[in-house]
Amino acid sequence: MKFKAKYLILFLLFSVNSFAQEDVNRFVNEMLFIADEFATPAAEGASYQAGAGWFTSATAIKPWKVEVSFHGNALFVPSNRQTFTISNNELQNVHEDGSAILSLRGDESNAVIPTAFGGETDVYFEGNVLGQSFEFQALEGVNKSMVAYPFVQASVGLPHETEFAARFLPQLTVDGVAFTTYGAAIKHNFSQYFRFNQEEDFQAAAIIAYNKFNVEYEFPAIDIPNVANLNLIDVNANLWMASVMGSKLYGDSFEVFGALGATNSNFHYAMGGSGPVLGQINSALGGLDQSQAQFKADLGFNFYFDRFKISTMATAGKFFHLNAGLHFRI
Repeated sequence: MKFKAKYLILFLLFSVNSFAQEDVNRFVNEMLFIADEFATPAAEGASYQAGAGWFTSATAIKPWKVEVSFHGNALFVPSNRQTFTISNNELQNVHEDGSAILSLRGDESNAVIPTAFGGETDVYFEGNVLGQSFEFQALEGVNKSMVAYPFVQASVGLPHETEFAARFLPQLTVDGVAFTTYGAAIKHNFSQYFRFNQEEDFQAAAIIAYNKFNVEYEFPAIDIPNVANLNLIDVNANLWMASVMGSKLYGDSFEVFGALGATNSNFHYAMGGSGPVLGQINSALGGLDQSQAQFKADLGFNFYFDRFKISTMATAGKFFHLNAGLHFRI
């Protein structure tokens, strides 16, 4: 009898743990759905931020000449990338059996809540995990319609009308948004192969670039007792870009340039915070790693002076992006 009682107790403990783990798994999957909607606009914006300002002329720097540039990037966020709509039905549809842990608090069945770029919200989720009821406020963003940051870039001219550039920015925090970026690019001028080609003629070039871009968005901490405390989302992007560029110099001091290109970005998300389930959340977030291709168009101009030039570039697509640079020839 003791033998049977022992195994009955073990069976009951196993069953309780299984149901508890199932609740945790459901909670994690629902948080993944919310985190993906929250972070996707930031990931899309990262490709514009990482791909801007590599080159501002199709003409290459003379061999072994060096140019040091100080850039400022500004990403303008449209209103449809600052919020998203979520419903109880969507949370239920995360699971095959339609049984969700989380739901919107109150009588509302759907609500508009912020993305990483959005602002404050009074929307709350509620649920029950491990036999404990809880509620938490929906994630709040950085409340920015424009995200700006600086970086430094250096370029060197190579033989055969080729130019190499590299950029680096150690972690810089601006209003709760932390940026880190580094990368390299190469440009090759094709106008040199035309029979008649002068510097003041229209110039054409091809560009290939790689950029690693990391951005962390802090938000007011959400605490689920005995589960997790979450306070930031990290977006890590690896971006490849290929584009064709054209430029035309007018006189000695003014140049217009434009480019058409495509980017392919691989994104990885991670949540920051603490708690026993945080590792499981981030492991599951790894399953959301995605590759995204985008097309973009650039248009800009340069003003040349004796030892430096000033550049401005605008990029249009899902976002509008501005890049301004101050370039010194050494």
